[in-house]
Amino acid sequence: MIAPSHSQSKVKLYDLHPSLADFRTEIIKGLQQPQKAISAKFLYDKKGSELFDQICDLDEYYLTRTEMGILKDNAHEIASLIGDGVLVEFGSGSSQKVRIILDAMKQLPIYVALDISVQHLYESCHNLVEAYPDLNAIAICTDYTQPLHLPKIPLIENKYKVGFFPGSSIGNLEPVEVVEFLKNVGKILQPNGSLIIGVDLKKERSILEPAYDDSQGVSAAFALNLLTRINRELKANFNLDNFIYRATYNELGRIEMYIVSLKNQVIKIDDVEIEFKQGELLRTEHSYKYTCTEFQSLAAQAGFQAKCVWTDSQQLFSLHYLTFQ
Repeated sequence: MIAPSHSQSKVKLYDLHPSLADFRTEIIKGLQQPQKAISAKFLYDKKGSELFDQICDLDEYYLTRTEMGILKDNAHEIASLIGDGVLVEFGSGSSQKVRIILDAMKQLPIYVALDISVQHLYESCHNLVEAYPDLNAIAICTDYTQPLHLPKIPLIENKYKVGFFPGSSIGNLEPVEVVEFLKNVGKILQPNGSLIIGVDLKKERSILEPAYDDSQGVSAAFALNLLTRINRELKANFNLDNFIYRATYNELGRIEMYIVSLKNQVIKIDDVEIEFKQGELLRTEHSYKYTCTEFQSLAAQAGFQAKCVWTDSQQLFSLHYLTFQ
């Protein structure tokens, strides 16, 4: 490992990442369900995070460029709402969107980044501090979708906190899970914190399906990388040639992503055997789409009050400013 540079020394890392045993338990449990499903959070190892960054640049994937446009158009207003508070980003990824806000701020805030991929998280925070030398960055590797308490960090205790949850990851949760997640976010941001959150809006199937199943196959590689990760970390024997990727819109109001078995086969994870039938689906992710009113109703159930919403001219995406009561 290289010696820490000045910027690296300014990134404080707290590694609360789930253990390998937890990963194994959740994977096997998901594969043994009648409808096989694995949480989308496991898509984001280092390779998965890199592939997702590539997805964000694709022509079909309207979400990232649309949200970044909204952020750029409203950056100074958003910066004024944060003021000198602590900026807490959930699912920070490559920390690209937060740069738009930082560029608009008169004084850089303390930045807390939460993400599940420890290496990607640390590298992103390191790059951020390189770009903003006066920024104090705190990296917390954790499953932020689960109830959690931030570690005792003197730098941020008793300070006004603004949560930042860009992208459309809130759509990966079932509506009832959205309420529970937001309740936990409210506790983290206490007292009297606020939240800026991205929400993808309902739209035509013809826009949604290509966004999640692109012509270059990057979305497919992103999903199938999950099998590679399971093989690597759990010594499983998935043969990727025996699976394909599919994304389809469900009239429930969500896009669903699946890995499809091309044949009858048995997968082994240690001494555990998992049977796949030809055509059987393994759901890796789903993403609910909402109207602004629908999402604000869920937020209200969690104790948040809608104060402002920004959208693009085509009404593809929305960014909400909420305060916690």
